This record gives sequence, C-alpha cells and structure tokens, in this order.
Amino acid sequence: MKDLPQIFDEFSEARRDGFLKIKKLKEDGNKIVGVYCAYTPKEVIMASGAIPVSLCGTSEEPIKEAEKHLPRNLCPLIKSSYGFSITDKCPYFYFSDLLVGETTCDGKKKMYELLAEIKPMHIMYLPQNYKTEDSINSWHKELNILKDRLESEFEVEITEDKLKEAIKLCNEERKLLKEFYQLSSLCPPAMKGFDLIKVLEGTSFKLDKKEYVKELRDLIDKVKCDYEDENNRVSKDLKRILITGCPIGGVAEKIIKTIEENNGVVVCFENCGGAKSIENLVDETIGPMEALTKHYLSIPCSCMTPNNDRLDLLSRLVDEYKVDGVIEVVLQACHTYNVETYNIKKFINNDKKIPYMALETDYSQTDIGQISTRIGAFIEML
Repeated sequence: MKDLPQIFDEFSEARRDGFLKIKKLKEDGNKIVGVYCAYTPKEVIMASGAIPVSLCGTSEEPIKEAEKHLPRNLCPLIKSSYGFSITDKCPYFYFSDLLVGETTCDGKKKMYELLAEIKPMHIMYLPQNYKTEDSINSWHKELNILKDRLESEFEVEITEDKLKEAIKLCNEERKLLKEFYQLSSLCPPAMKGFDLIKVLEGTSFKLDKKEYVKELRDLIDKVKCDYEDENNRVSKDLKRILITGCPIGGVAEKIIKTIEENNGVVVCFENCGGAKSIENLVDETIGPMEALTKHYLSIPCSCMTPNNDRLDLLSRLVDEYKVDGVIEVVLQACHTYNVETYNIKKFINNDKKIPYMALETDYSQTDIGQISTRIGAFIEML
C-alpha cells in the first residue's frame, strides 16, 4: 500500500496528470467547460454531459505576458488566469469548448471581455446579496439561462433526472471532502496543512468524479488508520492556524510552508476551495434548479454585501478546529477582501478573543522574507 506522503503528492499532481486525460477525453468527443469560480453550478454542466474544469491561474509564470494587456496592479489570480489563456500553456483552456464566468469582481468582469475574443464565453450575472427574494429569483434565472446555453451549445437536453444524479454525486464528493478536512480538527491534527491543501486543490482536476469519490474514501480510511496506529507526523505542540481570505492556490507554498516551518500547523482553510464552498450540501429534497440556486448563492464571498454569513462560518470553524490564531491572506488589488479585513479582525480579536493577522501578497517571491518574519513573530506570540 502507498504511504500517505505519496498519496498526498498524487492529489497535488492531479492538475499535471490531467493534461493527457483531458486530451483523450476531448478526442473521444467529450465537451469541456472551463470555469473560474466557486459560484459556477458544476452540476448543471455535468448534467449536460460536459466536464467542468478549473481554469484559475496559480502560477507567476504567465503574468508577464498578461501584463501586456492588463494593468500591473491587478489581482495576480486574474493576471495568471489570463496569461495562461493567451500563451496556450494551459491544456485545460486550450481544450475548453465553453468558458463560464461570474460577475464576482470588476477585474474578472473585464478580463472575461478579453477572453470572449478567444473562446465562447458565458457570463452569469451574480447578485451582490444572497438574502433577498429578488436576488434569489435573479440567480435562479441565471442558472436557467446557463442551462439553456449548454443545451443549445452542445445540442443536448438537461433533464431533472440528470440534474439530480449530478447533485447526488457532487454531494457525495462534498461529504467526503468535509470528512477529510475535519480530520484536522483532531488534537493533534491528522495531517499538515500543506498536505491538506494538496487534496483540496487537486479536487478541481479529478475529471472522473465517480473514480475520485472512491479515491477520497480510500484516502480518508488510510489517514484514519495511520492516526489510530499513531503513525502521525504532526506534533501536538504546534500552534493551530486557520487561513481565511482570498483563494490561496498561487501563494500556498510560501504561506503554508512558512507557517509550518515556524512551529505552526494549518488546521483549516476557510477560503474558496476550502470550507467556504464545501461546508454545505445541495438540498436533495426540493427541485434541483431551486436547490442549486440556494446552495450556490449562499457562498459567503466578500463580493456579497453584507457578508455576515462569513462571520458565522469563521466562528464555527475557530471553535471546531480549536484555532490558536487566524491569518488572512489578501491578494494584491482584491479590494473586497481587503476592506473586509477590518471587520474580520474586530470579530476574531474581540468576539473569538484570539490573535489575527492580515497578509497582503501576490504570486511573486519578492516578499517571502518579510512574510517569513511576520509569520514567525505572529506564531511566537501565540
């Protein structure tokens, strides 16, 4: 049987390993839909028979090319995503038949205009509030417009049964991912944060969901078995850190590794790709389009106003994971998350009564020394 480090690495390499698989799927006549955000209702795409795959850029490599068209002081995630699209260095983008984006932020909205010159592009107009009846009705309409576009684009019919089947499969994935990351709530945690993020990030590039669900089940059982046998490499003396804020893919190594080289361990990720988009299931007892509308609109991203559900989620996670300190990661030029740091700091310091620190960064390595110094000092004071 493979050991855990090897299994974690296999999930981390899912993006690279998927390159040949996506080419084969395309050659076999499958349709590929590239997506950029957690708000994308992947079940609708799956019900059309197409395969959804994440196109978010997490590397500094193509940013220089992107800056020939985009401003330098733009979010690195946007620049990286766009850079991969214009350099043909991302097979997932190259093989995509349709791109789907949402109006979460101004930078992405304008980038989508440029992408529409390269590939067929579908924009979902996301309401900025998830509580009002008007917002719910508007988002329900957007899901139906996407459904119509997929049916027209791929000449298929998206039936209620196909939607229910996709919801059931994705819910099974969510249940297993939650069961997996909840192993970090143990004392000591069952894994390092860097191993945890490898699996969470690999999720988007596992193209066969049924096979992936089985892999997750096997991984969870292996982690539990090792933990019970005390084959656990995580010290109980490390300070338990929760990471919140922007998507962390492009800065995972310099942030998480630095934390875990300074007597800390990341036990929870509230970011997109972590608990924020996985914590809740799609309701299988009501109509599928209604259920998907409610589920996806309830994601507590900083693009929503007000965004009080984010505080509720953070409160539960801090308690469940027995967190010693919270580190918020803000990508350069992400104004909504940057503005929210004021209220998040107040909430964490005053209501949860634990230390909080915000780190603003980009995909470059130029600030790694400063980040190391700040993280080291933060953990030392816990």
